[in-house]
Order: sequence, then structure tokens, then C-alpha cells
Amino acid sequence: MSNKRVYSSLTKKYVMSLMGLFLITFLFVHLGLNLSVLKDLGSGDYPTFNEAAHFMATNPFIQVFQWVLFAAFLIHIIFGLILQFQNWASRPKGYKVKGSAEENIFSQYMIHTGIVIFIFLVIHFVNFFMVSKGIIPGIQHVKINGEEMENLGKVIVDVFHNGYYVTFYVLALLLLGFHLDHGFQSAFQSLGLQNKKYGPFIKGLGHVVAIVLALGFIIIPLVIYFTK
Repeated sequence: MSNKRVYSSLTKKYVMSLMGLFLITFLFVHLGLNLSVLKDLGSGDYPTFNEAAHFMATNPFIQVFQWVLFAAFLIHIIFGLILQFQNWASRPKGYKVKGSAEENIFSQYMIHTGIVIFIFLVIHFVNFFMVSKGIIPGIQHVKINGEEMENLGKVIVDVFHNGYYVTFYVLALLLLGFHLDHGFQSAFQSLGLQNKKYGPFIKGLGHVVAIVLALGFIIIPLVIYFTK
């Protein structure tokens, strides 16, 4: 393999890792917002969630930031696919000796969990983002503290009253948890920040991050569905 190709692969790994860690940070923010819908469950107008969503939808900085977020998703996905295809092409029989970042059995299925997560994101995008932007009509409006805003809280609750979607959502989030569990520590390894001293801590932190995010998101549809 030429030095140019090695450099290109390393650059892709660095960028993909940084984008992955950036997306994990976003997921914590997104989880906090989504959990707020449970605070007013049954109210019909979901003021806590809708006010927060309205602020984000009308804040110019956040509106620009959402496109940065989309770009991060695309870069992470595209670079991940390229690196996986390059790995398959150069090592068709796989590694005989696996590195520390590959000890987790789910590391062997990162590309597969990534594809399922991508499909989930497309469906999620259609169900929420396109509805909130009026691309798909039918969203209701409510008045909260004298200000009219979209009732996005009701959109979430209505979707999570569908048992099929809830089942798919839970399965997708479980796969996301497995994806994050390996991806978190793999990102630090790719960036050269994992060593014998901090390796166990990073690995343990990766487990915590994966569990908190996966279970946090899973709780939301389950609570909504079983309290309908």
C-alpha cells in the first residue's frame, strides 16, 4: 500500500472519529430534549417540549447548526463505508490477530449496525423533520404563553402509539447502543488517544455512554405507548 493511500485512510479515520464523537455529543442534547415530552404527557399541548422545539426552530444559529449536523452524519457514514470497503478489499480473509478495539464481538458488525441505523434515520427524518418543516402537511398548532407554535410533542406521541414503529425504534436503538459501545473507544484509538493507562477508563466510559443513550431513548416510546 502506498504512503499516499495510507495517509488518505488515516485522514478518513481521523475525520470519521471526530464526526462520531461530535454526533455522540449531539445525541445527549437530543435525548434531553426528547425526555421533556414525558414531563407533560397527557396534557395535549406538551408545553415544555414544544417551547424548547420552537426555540430551536426559530434560532438562526441552531438552524445553521442543523446543516452542520447533517453534514457530520453524511461524512461519518460515507467515510465509514469507504474504509469498510477498503478493508474488505485489502484483507478479504480478515485479521488473524485482532487489536484491542476489535475485542468486542459487535466490532465485527459495525458496518451492518451502521446500515440499519441509517435506514432508521431516514424513517425518523420523514416522521419528524419533514413534518415539522411543513414538507409533509398535517401538523397541528397550539398556543403556549400566548405564542402560537407547532405541536411537535403531539407528533412524537402519535408516532409512538404505533406498536410496529415502537418495536422498530427499540430494536434500532439497541443496535445504536452496540454501535456506540465499540465506536466510542474505536474513535479514541483512531485519534491516538487510547493507551494502556487510559484504555480501561475509555472502554468503561464507552459502555456507560452506550447504555445511557440507548436506554434513555428507548424509555421514551415505551412510556408513551404503555400509558396511552
